[in-house]
Amino acid sequence: MDYLTLRKEVVEAGLLNRQYGYYALKFIITFGTLALSYVLLATVDSFVFQLFNAAFLAFAIVQVGYMMHDAIHMQIFSDKWKNDFAGILTGGLTVNVSSSWGDAHLLHHKAPNHVDLDPDVNMPILAFSEEQALQKKGLAKFLVKHQAFIWFPLLTSVAFIMRFGNTVTLVKNIRGKRWKFHLTEAVFLLAGCALYFGVILNSLSFTQAIVFLLVSNVLTGLYMGTSFATNHKAMPLMKERLDFLHMQVLTARNVKSSPFTDIWYGGLNYQIEHHLFPSMPRNNYGKASKIIKTFCRQQSIEHCEAGVFQTYKDILGHFHRIGAVLRNPDATRATTAG
Repeated sequence: MDYLTLRKEVVEAGLLNRQYGYYALKFIITFGTLALSYVLLATVDSFVFQLFNAAFLAFAIVQVGYMMHDAIHMQIFSDKWKNDFAGILTGGLTVNVSSSWGDAHLLHHKAPNHVDLDPDVNMPILAFSEEQALQKKGLAKFLVKHQAFIWFPLLTSVAFIMRFGNTVTLVKNIRGKRWKFHLTEAVFLLAGCALYFGVILNSLSFTQAIVFLLVSNVLTGLYMGTSFATNHKAMPLMKERLDFLHMQVLTARNVKSSPFTDIWYGGLNYQIEHHLFPSMPRNNYGKASKIIKTFCRQQSIEHCEAGVFQTYKDILGHFHRIGAVLRNPDATRATTAG
């Protein structure tokens, strides 16, 4: 009932209405940024400059990736097929990632930070609770012991893992019920890869191209990983399913809004607003935040918001505390007993 009351207020404010003008501008800007990077690759004959361009390309790819995320949540169009096509266009053709990753992402939205139901808190080489840490064996156990120190380096592999993993998933999906959709997606993905590798290999020597690809993909993974990590890491884990309102608000963290954070995080800094209203157009989050903060205060529901540096400090501190159960098991048991 509480959520329905909140939703009624948000709907009456017109915050779930489609924002076609905004997204048209975002498409122009994000695709223009990506195109600019490719033009610079093809026209500037300086490898030192191209290393900076590799970082710029990483920024552009993640920005387009945010558009893909919006399409998966039906934030752009009212019709599903239009959002599906936008997902294919942004994902396959430009980011070189299949929208199939959205299946797991939508599972996360249904039960964020639930220890059994959220795939984002069940990772082989990270632990989000002491219980998870104690279950690790071998290399995974060693990594979890020191996860606060290796977390940032691990994120540099995100782009490689997503591109490989989602390509495998896409191949499997082609054999499923929506094979026509996934086959179309595969065609766009191949075209996008041809464009991506073609421009880079034709603009640079082979050795330079390899270095460029490594730098760009490492930075893409780091940017993408740190952006999504601010949303739920170091927030409460749930063992039981709460009502929708409490489940979404208590497990999410907002990063304080500013012109920089709004652009850098692609609207994901408004994580609470996004989880409560996944199909809300991104540019309405700020208005919705005022309504939601007031509502949560009236209902005595904790609404977490932190600055950029405090957010990462909290995440690293949480990882370090969880790893302590493996680094100092005797001290941890003594503390628990006391």
